[in-house]
Amino acid sequence: MNYTFHPEAEEEFFEAITYYEACDEGLGLDFALAIHMAVNQAVKHPKSWPLVEGEIRRCQTVRFPYSILYTEEAEGILILAVMHLHRNPDYWKHRR
Repeated sequence: MNYTFHPEAEEEFFEAITYYEACDEGLGLDFALAIHMAVNQAVKHPKSWPLVEGEIRRCQTVRFPYSILYTEEAEGILILAVMHLHRNPDYWKHRR
């Protein structure tokens, strides 16, 4: 199964990498790896993660306060958001 990022989700992913890298050298890479691990888990087991709304699921990262929100599509999973867990939880809903 494949995956794709919604353009806004990809943008927030790269912004978070930049932010963490500015905080501490190498932390941006650690964040990117944590997100990729979550994406890989979602790809391998797309129905294993809890539904948050409709058919949209959330897979949390281990080390960072982020989740990926995704939906299962015919071509693979579509990542709608790389969401910080302590911010507005509804900001991504227009991406469906």
